[in-house]
Amino acid sequence: MLPPTVVMAVTAELRASILVIGDELLGGFVKDTNSGFIAERLQRHAIPLDRVHVVPDETDAIDEALQAELGRARPRLVLTTGGIGSTPDDITFEAVAESLGRGLEEDPTIARLLQGAIVWTQSMGVSMDDEARHQFLRMARVPAGATMVPTDGWAPAVRVDVDGGIDDPGGATIVILPGVPSQTRTLVKTGLEPLLMAGRNAPWLVVEIEHGYPESLLNPTFLRLAAAHPDVKLGSYPGAPMLVRLQGVPEQVAAAEALVRGDLEVLDASEGGQRIAAAWRERLAAATRDDSDDSGSDDSDDSDEEPTDG
Repeated sequence: MLPPTVVMAVTAELRASILVIGDELLGGFVKDTNSGFIAERLQRHAIPLDRVHVVPDETDAIDEALQAELGRARPRLVLTTGGIGSTPDDITFEAVAESLGRGLEEDPTIARLLQGAIVWTQSMGVSMDDEARHQFLRMARVPAGATMVPTDGWAPAVRVDVDGGIDDPGGATIVILPGVPSQTRTLVKTGLEPLLMAGRNAPWLVVEIEHGYPESLLNPTFLRLAAAHPDVKLGSYPGAPMLVRLQGVPEQVAAAEALVRGDLEVLDASEGGQRIAAAWRERLAAATRDDSDDSGSDDSDDSDEEPTDG
């Protein structure tokens, strides 16, 4: 959770989209943790995330989602995760290339890493015939014009610039990431953030205000806020405590914060507000006890599964 007042990067010049690719996600076998992580890192750099698509390992589905995002406001950063392994269902490189009307070409750095893996496999006493080598080296055949994203990790990712890339106001950059969460996190932190995210947009202000009332009680406040400060993004979130989040141009957010805190002070000082706050605390406490009692009855497997490939 952010502290009560945090200055972050607002006037969003660069915007972003995410394509999460994989049949295993849509089948419920694997949970998508990559998009949430990427969204949080984009937020740190004040890059608004417009859409997250989850699509199967199908060329048409990838093309449909990719073209939809390339058609949105630019400059735009489009991040894909998953589908770049060596198995037949890993088709992201091919699908992105086809969607952009490009061919495939072998990246020499990725190919060298893969050749090293082949040599290691054979040193362990397991041979690979020509067909197996060809299939394994598919991971080095990337969309024409793609370049590797620098990283401190070993897993590769590539970027493909469209119409000049994000350095051009009318351009877009596609970054093709692996699906394994640990690899994605390393690539985003060590490669994407310094190269493609940091310093792209101007600062914004995020303010979080905690309170102890039902959010519906603040609807008159929220309506006034929307009318007076339409460019401030408002979020209201239930919990213990309740939370109001304001985001936007610093001057406008400061004025919106004063409006919300002023109304909360009026409620805090009134007898009716104090009674509602006390009743609401008891209701939340009861709900928490009920959730705790039910927690032992779920026999589902919530373990974090990381695919070993792609």
